[in-house]
Amino acid sequence: MSPADAARAHPAARPWKAALVADGIPYTSFEVGNIEEEHARLSALGVRFTQPPTSLGGVTTAVLDDTCGNLIQIMQIA
Repeated sequence: MSPADAARAHPAARPWKAALVADGIPYTSFEVGNIEEEHARLSALGVRFTQPPTSLGGVTTAVLDDTCGNLIQIMQIA
C-alpha cells in the first residue's frame, strides 16, 4: 500500500474531507494564466463550479467539484 493509499484509508480521512467540502474549503489550488478562459473551457467540458470566477482584490478565484469528494480552486493572480 502506498503512503497516499494509507492516508486515504485512515479513519479520519473521510470526515476530514467531508468537513472541508461542507465549509467550502478547497483541498488544493492551481494557478492559471486566464481564469475566465479556463472557467469557460472546463464548464464546456461539464465541470461543475461551486464558485464562479470571483475577484478578491489582487487575485481572482473559482472553485470546482472534482467529483471525488474534493473542492479544487483555480486562481489567477493580477
